[in-house]
Amino acid sequence: MTAARQRLGAAGEDRAAAWYEAAGYAVVARNWRCRDGELDLICAIDRCIVVCEVKTRSSLAFGHPAEAVTATKQRRIRGLAARWLAEGDPPFAPHSVRFDVAAVLPSGVEVIQGAF
Repeated sequence: MTAARQRLGAAGEDRAAAWYEAAGYAVVARNWRCRDGELDLICAIDRCIVVCEVKTRSSLAFGHPAEAVTATKQRRIRGLAARWLAEGDPPFAPHSVRFDVAAVLPSGVEVIQGAF
């Protein structure tokens, strides 16, 4: 991955995290990694853990960013979330877990809550 793409992705994650914080969520973890992969954002609100996959694009030339979250990627994220809950440091025992997708474009951030 080029340095420019890394900067674009990091900026998108910053914008998505700011969206969650402005909406009253606490950002619990960013870029949580294990040998099986990475979770972009883990947030919490009202005893709900929200796992957010952030997709950032500079344009719609290659489709909407959310389209990149395929069924295979969804399964992987679910598995990583289960691992984070088991091994990570959740701030509380959650009553629920939700999976969101944040699509970040120059025009703004669109968060699809409960995307999968």
